[in-house]
This record gives sequence, structure tokens and C-alpha cells, in this order.
Amino acid sequence: MSKKNIAVLKGGRSLERSVSLKSGGRVEKALRELGYRVEAIDVDARLVRRLKELKPDAAFIAMHGSGGEDGTVQELLDILGIPYTGSDVLPSVRCMDKVLTKHIFVADGVPTPPFYAFNRDAFQELGAADTLPYIGEELGFPIVVKPSSQGSALGIRFAHNVDELPAALISAFSFDNKVLLEKYVKGRELAVSIIGKEPRALPIVEAIPKSEFFDFESRYTMGKADYVVPAEIPGEVAAAAEEISLKVFSVLQCSGFGRVDIIMDENNGLHVLEINTIPGLTETSLMPMAAEADGIGFNGLVEEVLATALESA
Repeated sequence: MSKKNIAVLKGGRSLERSVSLKSGGRVEKALRELGYRVEAIDVDARLVRRLKELKPDAAFIAMHGSGGEDGTVQELLDILGIPYTGSDVLPSVRCMDKVLTKHIFVADGVPTPPFYAFNRDAFQELGAADTLPYIGEELGFPIVVKPSSQGSALGIRFAHNVDELPAALISAFSFDNKVLLEKYVKGRELAVSIIGKEPRALPIVEAIPKSEFFDFESRYTMGKADYVVPAEIPGEVAAAAEEISLKVFSVLQCSGFGRVDIIMDENNGLHVLEINTIPGLTETSLMPMAAEADGIGFNGLVEEVLATALESA
């Protein structure tokens, strides 16, 4: 019996389009090697029409950022009755919004760096700029300023003093209407990938950027960062990081797969930054590294993620 027909959704029009095309291309290749019939779709205004014509058994969503990771395409697939990989609409909406995610972390006791958040109206109409000195005193410097709804470290700026905050905010507002101001925690960058119908953690990856911060260039340029997997951290810290990550995955009602980003401070304390519901699947992405270390490899990772969608059909 021939294997099922899978639509791989990639590209789109978000700022992470180039990363998405790379992720989707790798997924496409893996599915073909696994024997599936594959229809690759570079997502545009014809998406619904194409899906109605193709009638795929499932869609593998390899779209990052707005349109693909924020519940938009998931909603369309629900309307069309097409099963898909990754989280449903509600967790996608929650996790794409970093500010909302942080509030949920606080409410559920997930350790996360202290923060404040504003939308554009607060600055234009309510005088929020006058709170910046207070925020600087409360959080201390440097402060990480990031758009609420961008991935791949896009739009992130670091303010080293109160005078640098306005420029950092203007930069972040150019990417989104809402921004997050977060206390900078110096430490080691850990990534915990979660996979499966019964969620389990893959080996932890440590990313060691060669620049000061793990930014977009460090993430997607060969040679700009080193990676250690499994991360060389104490066993009890690794176990705690996995436990926290699984809790985050559950609290936000995620499914299929995801990646939790954590900072481990100099005292081995763990601070959750965010969760990505559609992690990068490129050659330099962290989840594929974890899959290799786990022994399932990239093809095994893709097949296990797809299985969660097919089982829900």
C-alpha cells in the first residue's frame, strides 16, 4: 500500500521566509526518502485553492513566524478538515505572543526573567516613555528589548543604559506593535526539544555563540556558533531543565513538537525565555541536532512529528 500524500507548507511572507524555505526543503526531502508522496507548497494567496485541489492526507507545517506559527494557517487547515503537524490554534496564538507567554509563565510558576511590556498606544497616548528610568532601576542593565511576536531573534536589541532604551524600543516597534523589556540573564543558552504524542524531551543542546549574543546571524550562519549536545551540564540540572520544559509544553497545551529556550545562570539556575511551536529544521537548527544525538536522526524526527498529525486524523 502506498504511503500517504503530505503537503509541506513552507515559505510564506513573514520575515522568517528564508529560514522557512530551508526548513521546508529538508522536510520535503526527508518525507520523500521515507516513501511519502509529497506536495511542496510555497504558501501564498492560492493556498486554500491548492489544498482543496490536492486533498492531502495531512499537512506538515514548516512555516516560521507570522502566518505559520501564530494560528493563522492552523485555522484554515481546521476549516478544510486537513490534519496538520504541531500545535493547535490556541497554543499557537499563545506561544507566538511572547508577552502573553511570559504572563502565563508567571501565573503557573515557571521560572522566567522579570519583565515589562508595552504596546505602541501606551507610548503614543499614555506617556509610557516616562516609565523607562523606573524600568531601568527595577530590571537593571542590560535590558533585552524584543518584539512580542517575532522569532529567530529578529528585532532583538540590548540596552546597556537608560539612554539606549528609546532606540531599542523604536527598533522593536518596527517589527511589532507590542514589545517586551526583559531582564538580561547572563548564562548558557540551552534548548530543550519536545516531541511525540506522549511528549518526551530530546537531548539538551547548548548553543555557544562566537559573538556576544545568540542572534539571527549566529543561529543561521555556519561557523557563527558552536554546539554541544548533549549539553555538558550537571545531571540534576539537565533533569530539571527537561522537567520544566515538559511543564511549559503542557501548560501552554502544545502538541506534536516544540523547543523550549532556557538560560542557565552561573549558579545553575534555570530561566525559561520562550517556547517555539515550529522550531527551525535547517542544517544549523537546534532540534535536528537533538534528534541526531537521540539516535532517531532527521528522518526519524520528521516521521515522528508527522505521525502525531496522522494519528489525529
